[in-house]
Amino acid sequence: MKVAVIVFPGSNCDRDMHHVLSDVFKLKTELVWHTDELPKNIDAVVLPGGFSYGDRLRAGVIAAHSPVISDIKKMAEKGMPILGVCNGFQILVEAELLPGALLKNTSLTFMCKWTEIIVKNNRTPFTNKLKLNQRIPIAIANGEGRYYADKETLKSLKKNNQIVFTYGEEVNGASLDIAGLCNKQGNVVGMMPHPERSAESIINPKNSKPASLIFESLLNTLGVAQ
Repeated sequence: MKVAVIVFPGSNCDRDMHHVLSDVFKLKTELVWHTDELPKNIDAVVLPGGFSYGDRLRAGVIAAHSPVISDIKKMAEKGMPILGVCNGFQILVEAELLPGALLKNTSLTFMCKWTEIIVKNNRTPFTNKLKLNQRIPIAIANGEGRYYADKETLKSLKKNNQIVFTYGEEVNGASLDIAGLCNKQGNVVGMMPHPERSAESIINPKNSKPASLIFESLLNTLGVAQ
């Protein structure tokens, strides 16, 4: 089993994600440049955090038109597990693989802190090892992380169980406190917090086990022995 981590100009969490997947969870992992085709032997895709194209125009909007995105859309239709973290979440939204928009935080400032998110859907490839309403201590770091959707979209998200994570506290003014969501099929998940910065006890001052279950869920989905 092999995971692709997509690298865009300005990505800066790609190495962190590669380290966690390959060194901590022992998954074969390949960094894929955004202009390259997605390798044929890939079983899951991660779009990491950072500032693709310096967040020019709007965070994620230029990267959403990168050549590799067309391959990712095809794999999404086939049910491949796809995770977008922070800027990766913004890219998935701009690519219309997930609904809504990511706006500037209500503080209008960049935030970098520890918070908690709550599991609201544990039937995705990235949450099946977690319990409903389980709290995850996790790092957040963004300036445009406020999830927004209109009333009809929010109604649809709730009806289709697409809200995957909510914040355990008021963080940035996100609609319904949404921290992460999935597509209707459940295989494409986007989240603003950073599990790759939270899944090791050496860097998580709270409890790294809940965040590690996000990656253990992927192992479970791929049928990798743990």
